Amino acid sequence: MLHIPQRCLQEGIQLRFEQNYRNVCDLLLSVTRSRTLPKGLQLHGHIIKLGFQIIPLVSHYLINFYSKTQLPIDSQRVFNETHIKSSTTWSSIISSFAQNELPILALEYFKKMVDYGVRPDDHIFPSATKASAILSNYNVGRSVHCLALKTGYGFDVFVASSVVDMYAKCGKIEDARNMFDEMPMRNVVSWSGMIYGYAQLGEHEEALWLFKQALFEKLEVNDFTFTSVIRVCGNTTLLGLGQQLHGLSLKLSFDSSSFIGSALISMYSKCGIIKPAYQIFQETPVKNLGMWNAMLIACAQHSHTNKAFELFQEMETSGMKPNFITFLCTLYACSHSGLVEKGKYYFNLMKHYKIEPTDQHYASMVDIFGRANKLDEALSIIKEMPIKPTECVWGALLTGCRLHGNTELAAYAADKVFELGPVSSGMHVLLSNAYASVGRYEEAARARKMLRDTGVKKETGLSWVEEGNMVHTFAAGDRRHLRSKEIYEKLEDLEDEMVEAGYVADTSYVLREVGGEEKSMAIRYHSERLAIAFALITFKDKRPIRVMKNLRICGDCHTAIKFMSKCCGRVIIVRDNNRFHRFEDGKCSCSDYW
Repeated sequence: MLHIPQRCLQEGIQLRFEQNYRNVCDLLLSVTRSRTLPKGLQLHGHIIKLGFQIIPLVSHYLINFYSKTQLPIDSQRVFNETHIKSSTTWSSIISSFAQNELPILALEYFKKMVDYGVRPDDHIFPSATKASAILSNYNVGRSVHCLALKTGYGFDVFVASSVVDMYAKCGKIEDARNMFDEMPMRNVVSWSGMIYGYAQLGEHEEALWLFKQALFEKLEVNDFTFTSVIRVCGNTTLLGLGQQLHGLSLKLSFDSSSFIGSALISMYSKCGIIKPAYQIFQETPVKNLGMWNAMLIACAQHSHTNKAFELFQEMETSGMKPNFITFLCTLYACSHSGLVEKGKYYFNLMKHYKIEPTDQHYASMVDIFGRANKLDEALSIIKEMPIKPTECVWGALLTGCRLHGNTELAAYAADKVFELGPVSSGMHVLLSNAYASVGRYEEAARARKMLRDTGVKKETGLSWVEEGNMVHTFAAGDRRHLRSKEIYEKLEDLEDEMVEAGYVADTSYVLREVGGEEKSMAIRYHSERLAIAFALITFKDKRPIRVMKNLRICGDCHTAIKFMSKCCGRVIIVRDNNRFHRFEDGKCSCSDYW
């Protein structure tokens, strides 16, 4: 009988164990990289049979696998079944919660870990600060930062970068900048966090300057950095710079990023050009939910209503589940096309997806009925809401009242708004305009006095045109521009042509009590008209004229620009604070429903 020494048997068992262990770890890493859930589940069962789940590193890989396949609760189950919880195990579970938008659980387990006596490290602190950033909880984030300083990780490049990002996302840009300036080394996260922070606060010039500095220092920027800067271009309608960034993202092979794709769609849409937005949407191989939503809102703003509905259907067919933003975009498309029944259909469809309507969804429905002059139905929606109506809901009703001259209902809505406490300046202006439009100037003056008494100033109406690397801005009756004389002469010549073509000024949009001649002069030199006249004397080719506004276009200007487009034979695109209007050959893309 063959005798095998005991030592050889033990070595053979050990060898097989190590081989199996290595194979299991390699396979776990492979299915995690490929996000292959069925194979991962089979492998998990195999691990349990082999008894490998007691090994901390295997548990770490399993937690990470479930995290990457967006199953954080399964990550939690693996963690709870792990007998020996190392620093790596704690790090992986906290990261799993933070990466899967469960910030409260991430912070809860962070606290448990500290209580357990495990010292946080440069892998754990960033997950805790990320969770604080998701919650926009400055106090919790600052506490995590203090602990990092006490434990000697305060200026570790990964920890410090996550702290910069957290402060920026909490809106504490000064704290973020102080941390950023004190860092001995910076990485793409710290630079991107600062750029994002400035962009979110509307500090566009500072965001662009930082991006330029990052490129100057030869930083390898990522898709998140590009996304923030492209959004700045969209918000400031800097089309030329946005196109340059688009080209740079292609050069750096970021064209497949759905994050950059959604930012580019939004940028082109906000700059009044939707064709490149469609192209980017079609060419991006993997579309995330943000990209679908960006394309939907672009279609709604540019009056491509049927295309918006088609996209919604494509989205459902592709298996992408809509969220509350998706429905807001679709309801917006219904509102600006007068599609009441469609609006009701999509609002009711939210129940199918188990999405509870927010005040914004109710405001959209009130807006749909209000614009369609179904004000009683709009009021019924408000009265039947399961949540308390907010300023945006009453504001939607006020807009409908203003459009259709129902000052009695407007006054009722205003009383309800003021019961909420301090309100925005726009709400006072809405009420004032509703009174003024039907000649009730005393009440209008009283509403404006209430606005002055609050100490909040009404936003000045501005229009601007981009020319080369410059932006030319105009206010109503503005004569500060270097070419003012030419601009006013062009307007006068154009108005003569418009009158011959049948244009008659509608002075009811002058919302103050003045004489007829003064009313005519007041409406003639609104900011958008000055911007269009400037573009006509500046752009000699037949390119479309793009004018951006910060406030809603008035009804008379809307009519006037239709005549302008016909008389000068140019396409004129006007973006106000609500939507896009494309004027061509005397017609507008909104079909006068706006």
